[in-house]
Amino acid sequence: MKDKVFTKAAEKKFEFDEAVASVFDDMLSRSVPFYDEVRHLVISLILAEQKEGKKVLDLGSSTAKFLLELHAKMETKMHLKGIDNSPAMIERAGKKAEAFGAAIQLELADMLTYTYAEQDIIVANYTLQFIRPIQRIELVKKLYAGLNEGGMFLFSEKVVFDDKSLDKQIIDIYYAYKKAQGYSEYEIAQKREALENVLIPFTIKENIQMCRDAGFSQIDTLFQWANFVTFIAKK
Repeated sequence: MKDKVFTKAAEKKFEFDEAVASVFDDMLSRSVPFYDEVRHLVISLILAEQKEGKKVLDLGSSTAKFLLELHAKMETKMHLKGIDNSPAMIERAGKKAEAFGAAIQLELADMLTYTYAEQDIIVANYTLQFIRPIQRIELVKKLYAGLNEGGMFLFSEKVVFDDKSLDKQIIDIYYAYKKAQGYSEYEIAQKREALENVLIPFTIKENIQMCRDAGFSQIDTLFQWANFVTFIAKK
């Protein structure tokens, strides 16, 4: 279904309700540059590490598009699980997993209070940016503690730049990208307003420092398009 959520005036702050869940896959593909390519990249890295019984946890798993693609491509029986705090997302994900006959565990849960233990790979695709900065930092510490030795944390985030002039230029370039995807200036403005104080991005340096402070010894960037970056942190 095509994303038309912001074709009318936003009456509330952005939230992952049924209206968003129903068009979420289209929203991601048209709003996040190279989203499909980044998803394939992360999946390829996981497949390179695949092993019988290995645990992969997707935070903010939404409609389970990522997990379903990983499930379809894996050659060994890994344990795939997604958690999300949106009932609408979990319901849609469950229906998709059932339709594809995919052995994916889905749980309605708050990632801030969730108990992380003995995970091998944790993924968060454009998820942390919706968590308040102080809570975000504490969450990454919990993720580090919940990973097995040698485990990986793969995450993608929208970022900001210290150079305010550059930041403004990049935002303009991004909005031009969204227009090219079929979004009107009105839709772009409405979504920007709805996301204000809901999506709070860090700089690249702040994301790396957050991981370093949590205990990760090796942190790298895997991909960047303007203000969208994918990171990998290893324990």
